[in-house]
Amino acid sequence: MADFKINPLADRVIVQPKEAEETTKGGIILPDTAKEKPIEGKIVAVGPGRVTDEGKEVKMSVNVGDTVLYGKYSGTEISIEGSEYLIMRESDIYGIVN
Repeated sequence: MADFKINPLADRVIVQPKEAEETTKGGIILPDTAKEKPIEGKIVAVGPGRVTDEGKEVKMSVNVGDTVLYGKYSGTEISIEGSEYLIMRESDIYGIVN
């Protein structure tokens, strides 16, 4: 996303978490305190990759627009212009959803 206000460094990515479920499958409306933290989101910005101790560049294996799965408590929450995002290392991502 070229107009995103933050460019992550090294092997970090910025993820926009998927909205938490508002209701259960049975139709019960969940209060904010009972909602599960999302573990899926869309990548909105990607760093250039990391550099090994030997000076070799390791490119990122995820791209802007990918939908990914990550740990429930991964990353650091940030707020940009009223929207919530997570910034995390690529190693915190478990996989790409196809």
